[in-house]
Amino acid sequence: MTLALPQEESISERWVADYRAATGGGDVLTESQGTAADAWATLFDEIAGIAGGDLGAIRDRVQRQADEIGTGYRMPGESEERAWPVSPVPLLIPEADWSGIAEGVAQRARLMDMLLADIYGAQKLAREGHIPAALITGNPYFMRPMVGLTPPGGRHLTFYAVDIARGPDGEWRVLADHLRAPVGAGYALENRLAVSRVLGGLQTRLNIQRLAAFFSAVRAGLGAMCHRADPRIGLLTPGRYNPSYAEQAHLARYLGLLLVEGDDLAVHEDRLYVRTIEGLKRVDALWRQLNPRLLDPLAFDPRSQIGVPGLIDAMAAGDVVVANSPGSGVLESNAVSAFLPRLASALLGEPLKLPNIATWWCGQQPEFDHVRAALDTMVIAPAFETLPPGLEGVGPRAAAELDAKARKQLLEDMARRPMDYVGQEVVRVSTMPTVDAKGALVPRPFTVRVFAACDAHGQWQVMPGGFARIGRHEDSRAVVIGEGTWSADVSIVATRPVEPVTLLQSGDQVRIRRNPGTLPSRVADNLFWLGRYLERGEAILGLVRAAIGGSIDADGGAALAPATIDKLGRLLIKGSAAARRAESGAADIVNLAHAALDDIAEEDSVRSLLSRARAIGEVSRDRLAIDFWRLLDAGYPGDSSMNARASVLQQRFAALMGLAAEHMGRTAAWNFHDMGRRVERAMSVARLARTFAGGPKATVDDLSTLLELTNSQIGYRQRYQTGVALLPVRDLVLLDTSNPRGLPFQVERICRTLRELPKLDDDGVPEDQEARAAALAATVVITPVEAFDAAALTRIEERLMGISDAISRRFFLQGSEPLRAHGLTLA
Repeated sequence: MTLALPQEESISERWVADYRAATGGGDVLTESQGTAADAWATLFDEIAGIAGGDLGAIRDRVQRQADEIGTGYRMPGESEERAWPVSPVPLLIPEADWSGIAEGVAQRARLMDMLLADIYGAQKLAREGHIPAALITGNPYFMRPMVGLTPPGGRHLTFYAVDIARGPDGEWRVLADHLRAPVGAGYALENRLAVSRVLGGLQTRLNIQRLAAFFSAVRAGLGAMCHRADPRIGLLTPGRYNPSYAEQAHLARYLGLLLVEGDDLAVHEDRLYVRTIEGLKRVDALWRQLNPRLLDPLAFDPRSQIGVPGLIDAMAAGDVVVANSPGSGVLESNAVSAFLPRLASALLGEPLKLPNIATWWCGQQPEFDHVRAALDTMVIAPAFETLPPGLEGVGPRAAAELDAKARKQLLEDMARRPMDYVGQEVVRVSTMPTVDAKGALVPRPFTVRVFAACDAHGQWQVMPGGFARIGRHEDSRAVVIGEGTWSADVSIVATRPVEPVTLLQSGDQVRIRRNPGTLPSRVADNLFWLGRYLERGEAILGLVRAAIGGSIDADGGAALAPATIDKLGRLLIKGSAAARRAESGAADIVNLAHAALDDIAEEDSVRSLLSRARAIGEVSRDRLAIDFWRLLDAGYPGDSSMNARASVLQQRFAALMGLAAEHMGRTAAWNFHDMGRRVERAMSVARLARTFAGGPKATVDDLSTLLELTNSQIGYRQRYQTGVALLPVRDLVLLDTSNPRGLPFQVERICRTLRELPKLDDDGVPEDQEARAAALAATVVITPVEAFDAAALTRIEERLMGISDAISRRFFLQGSEPLRAHGLTLA
């Protein structure tokens, strides 16, 4: 007889057992059966194998991966991004269940596109009474200039998102449609990347469907609507203060789209162009993330400062695709959703496969009477986006929760303007497991955002997944979840191995090209000034370290003479690194050094310059390596000695310079970044030489300080064994072409870069910036070392500023600048 020994319960089994005991029903984990239950067991086995019994550790690891990817978001009105919160536990949905969801989402996308075609076309539905005309024309997102305009490609809707929720009974229902500028697809991608980097075995073990095919369909669908075989497609962003700018930059980089703002674009003869360093380049399509009211000040809101004048004319001429078409947001309102079941029958001849939550628009008397009679059983929400007076300060709210004053105010305003309100059933949603702040597995309510895109063949493709928004509290009413506290990857579990899919195409499908692509003028401008700010910050840091004795090794090891220290202080003051501190009367060198290092109120303190560099890096993330952006985004060194902070910052500047030198391709983008560094460094060298070696009475401390600040100390000692002298120091810093920190090296690099950059004309005549740089290079070469006095060095610095201005005039086109006809191309 064999004695069966009891098996020890695994960590993952204990987690699931405790979790099941904590749920009260309506939970996706506890209700899973068969293969779905096996999938959840596999998931927790994978988590346990990596984190052991510490769920908090796996949560932190996933969050670190999201932070390293650069995932972030910004709340309206905030200047700083927040980290995008990712749960380590993905939502698992079996393939069989997902197929029904995908069919319902694709059906809704088709219906929405047909509705938009009618609203802005024949308007047959309103005439026949299927939908009240007032519901359309009274909608703030109804765009009258779009009536009668057939968008290029023949469709108004190209990209669609929908929020769905699973009820306790297991049925999925639609909470909201997103058509104006659907956001979140990039976050879904970033969630998948963050989780898969930690739980890498899940992809294979659970046959999780991949997302790359969907994004490939997005890109192909946009391209198929364009006239040209190799179209130029841009992602139009409102800018870095938009709440989802980080997502937009990530999508542009992933899909190979041109990330553009309104100022980057111009319409000429009903065609859209992007302002580039080569002049104007044709744009065939825009994936719009901009509020449609601000899209074209000539067609919509004339106060818009971020739109593209004439864009709607270019659309009407059929020369640019805008996805989604302006005016598509008219179907997002809660009021429209009340009529969707009827409209689906009228247009599709079939019921909705994904039902809406029950909604009654109060603009019709029977519905208004019903809502008022059943008020305590409903959520009262705005019919359109703007909160009406009866909901100001509270937002959509279950009427039963309103106090007497709020209830009275609501009923009075509903009686005055019933068309501004809808009543909706109170929806309770299922829960899913997540890890709380204490590292425990807890049930929380969730909703899911799903995405659909029209592919190159005109068919709607649904992303196999999406992202889940997880509520903060246990309250499972959808109206309470709002935007949620955490997000989670949504993984579709297949029964068979999933074929690997990427955005890569086979070699015979892609024409080889070595042109790195279009460089918008704004991006070139940003990269140029990023280089200048970083170089200036490093120069100010060098002055600070010299002032506090952190890097000077003067002959004999003695302290610097007061006169040399005074010159360092004057450089910090005149360089705007410590001007405010000096004006306050605290002009001793220690106070000046503190201000130049840490005072954000000083215009050119190291901290201020790093802040400006970070702001530029934020709008250039589609052009920068992740490691480069991470260093720019790193927080300022905390509470430590000034020497310690200066040392950390010096290492950061060195790392940024190394990443730029070794990781950036030698494209026009790199040329502008490097040229910004060279211009700033050349100006700094001229200024330092004028201060410490511009006169015949320069002291040993002056000259030693100059060599140290220009990183030329070692080179000088290798050549001269007898100590420092004025003319040899000048020669090494101002005339020696082999010194990579010296003046002639910077000027030669500026000249070479300007020769390599594109010209507007092919007549062979040097443009202004190129001629100025060549003239300066010649001056430096022919000037004898004795003639490099303070006046000569001042003139060199002024000429460098003139070169910088000429570069700006030529390459950095501003939105208000007239179109350059001779720079116009159709490339």
